[in-house]
Amino acid sequence: MKIRSSASTNKKVVVQLLNRKTVKGYLNPVELGATSVLNLLTTDGEHKEIALGEVKCVYFVKEFRDAFEPERKAFLSRPKLDGLWVRLKFKDEDEIEGIVANDLLELLDSGVQLTPPDLHGNSLRLFIPRTALSELRVLGVVGAAKHTPRATKAPMTGQAELFHE
Repeated sequence: MKIRSSASTNKKVVVQLLNRKTVKGYLNPVELGATSVLNLLTTDGEHKEIALGEVKCVYFVKEFRDAFEPERKAFLSRPKLDGLWVRLKFKDEDEIEGIVANDLLELLDSGVQLTPPDLHGNSLRLFIPRTALSELRVLGVVGAAKHTPRATKAPMTGQAELFHE
């Protein structure tokens, strides 16, 4: 049995704290939700541990110099990406829509990984800890469900014997 090694690449992130302060740095996405702290390498090269309870949102960004918050926080029409179309409400009454994986085991984790509605913006993906949320509402299921093939009927044995005599 081959065991997959965890990804060792750090991604560019902007961590927004509940007090609205932000910290820019690099983070290994595999560690998200596995521990109660974020191990962040800041842009100054310092290691910083941030308690997950202090985090409002982790924005995975293309560039640090651009705005990190999505320009649009709601879809203009029904999204095309496969998954669950959800609306998240933060404890500070802020709201955002997005797409999450159609896998309930992922939703039971310590946070929600979300694809924002602004697909061409600077934020590629968001991680929102459960402690920052007051509500998660499913607006719809997008994409085709995987169908299992139907069982075929067994051939009639009595009829087949007529032709083999």
